[in-house]
Amino acid sequence: MLREIVLDTETTGFGSNSGDRIVEIGCVELRDRVPSGWHYHQYVNPERDVPWGAMRVHGLSEEFLRGYPTFAEIVDEFLAFIGDAKLVIHNAPFDMGFLNAELRRLGFAQIRMSRVTDTVAMARRKFPGSPAKLDDLCRRFGIDNSGRVLHGALLDAEILSEVYLKLTAGR
Repeated sequence: MLREIVLDTETTGFGSNSGDRIVEIGCVELRDRVPSGWHYHQYVNPERDVPWGAMRVHGLSEEFLRGYPTFAEIVDEFLAFIGDAKLVIHNAPFDMGFLNAELRRLGFAQIRMSRVTDTVAMARRKFPGSPAKLDDLCRRFGIDNSGRVLHGALLDAEILSEVYLKLTAGR
């Protein structure tokens, strides 16, 4: 059975190697390219401030996140959820940079890019010259993303799973 995890993160900024941190992780499980109904969702205390620019994207304030566990406190549960599944990520270098930076800080092994499918790269190969943002792909495939006022890791992973299935003709 093919097990894939569609994954998204939200962060405090763009620099995984310059102190920015993960604030939210959302994952949706696919089994043989069908949503299983199983997901993983966690807000993460970044142990630092959340700049206004990042908060405008995802709406998660430092005050809100202070009440959630740190990445160190959730790493075992997160790694157990993804297991050895193939990961499906939109703009994978960004999310993988953050995940691997967090894992590195804690002394864990890095997640290899060889187990990641990047849906931005897929979309660019399939539709050369066309926009490849998640919202653009939703429009192309007629996927309702009207609930996506702000970025949210779980909602974005759910939407991305639909986009991925259309890109792969998995349904």
